[in-house]
Amino acid sequence: MLTANQIPEDVRTVHLIAVCGTGMGALACMLKDLGYAVTGSDANVYPPMSTFLESKGVSIFEGFDARNLAYGPDLVVVGNAVRKENPEAVKMVEAGLHYCSMPQALNRFVVADKKIILVTGTHGKTTTASIVAWILQKAGLDPSFMIGGILQNFGGNYRLGQGGYVVLEGDEYDTAFFDKRSKFVHFNPHVAILTSVEFDHADIFKDLAHVKRVFGGFVGQLSEDSVLIAHDDDEIIDELVAGKKVAVNRYGMKSASQWQIDNVSVKPPWNCFDIFCNGASYGRFKTKLVGEHNRLNVAAAVAAADKLGVSVHVIERALETYAGVKRRQEIRGIINGVTVIDDFAHHPTAVRETIKAVKPFYPGGRLIAVFEPRTNTSMRNIFQKDYSAVFDLADLVCIRKPPLLKKIPQDQRFSSEQLVADLIARCKDAYYFSDTDAIIDFLAGTVKNKDVVLIMSNGGFDNIHERLLERL
Repeated sequence: MLTANQIPEDVRTVHLIAVCGTGMGALACMLKDLGYAVTGSDANVYPPMSTFLESKGVSIFEGFDARNLAYGPDLVVVGNAVRKENPEAVKMVEAGLHYCSMPQALNRFVVADKKIILVTGTHGKTTTASIVAWILQKAGLDPSFMIGGILQNFGGNYRLGQGGYVVLEGDEYDTAFFDKRSKFVHFNPHVAILTSVEFDHADIFKDLAHVKRVFGGFVGQLSEDSVLIAHDDDEIIDELVAGKKVAVNRYGMKSASQWQIDNVSVKPPWNCFDIFCNGASYGRFKTKLVGEHNRLNVAAAVAAADKLGVSVHVIERALETYAGVKRRQEIRGIINGVTVIDDFAHHPTAVRETIKAVKPFYPGGRLIAVFEPRTNTSMRNIFQKDYSAVFDLADLVCIRKPPLLKKIPQDQRFSSEQLVADLIARCKDAYYFSDTDAIIDFLAGTVKNKDVVLIMSNGGFDNIHERLLERL
């Protein structure tokens, strides 16, 4: 297996295989900004990523072909979606080219001697990491970051700062075909955050026990010089942090935790609450992020910022001006009194918490939940029964047939029809749709003033948001 210290010292040209992914695209731009000549290839080259990369000066090849490596790049970075049979992967090995994974490249070219703030967990990574990045920016610490979403305050998902900190979203997905470990094991964080541990990513993990082993290994490798900020209401986290050498600070609602949330009040558009540190009042904060899960995300970020010496007054101002992440409770438009919201939720816990969070901020109308099961996990029947209990706070529910079911073995496929039947059995007003056009037609004739349409999917959902707004 190639390790990061085998990346040659005199790198000038870099080629990225599968460059149009969110993380790989960000890395390509970072390398370009650092002065390297960068090329990339992908099977699906299309806007907006393709045009963005080209605008940054990254030369892109459409499709994978051994000839794309004919110029002999000094280094090839291999995305985790690339299989060893990929013609470019085969060529780089045959030609003896230097190659590495995305985390290895990040460590070498971006992290270098910076201190890492690493955000891990099944839920809340993107939002928590982006809050940390914005607090550090407002504190004048000029951070670098790579995060799995578009940060509204920065207009992108990466940044090369001159300061001493880099904020990274710690992905538990595997690293590359030549390194099946989770990406986050490659990093040695100064401060780590662990938000939650649940079963997800059924294409990578066998079961919950497998997930626990991976996260347990990560916690176990943290050094005594690190600080782990961990959610306090998760029995699996309790188990994973017990007896570990790393210093652990817990955050959440429990009075025994070092960082405790209390005195919550919702005053739209503000989510207001106190945070106590070791039992003493630390500060009162307000954010436009909705819901309990976002209060927890904020608390984790506050704890991390405090460890880095940021004052409570700077943190307060940063939270008030934090603009969120695209596709995380993002209001896409309001037409004729109907609010259309886009959210990335797909795991049952995320769907439940998102609905729970949005509901109090729109008390005057109905909350209409629209859900597309699209991930490798949600298209499987693993959570078939779990999904039936997560829509209870919605007034009306629309469930789409999974769009990519052919990828899943027939005996493992999720059934949207069964979910709707189960929801109706729970006395929910629920409907099944075989395609997105039918959902738009239904909503156009159903919604009324003050309704909120909460659309949840980890994919583009056939541009349902803009198309629905046009119809309205």
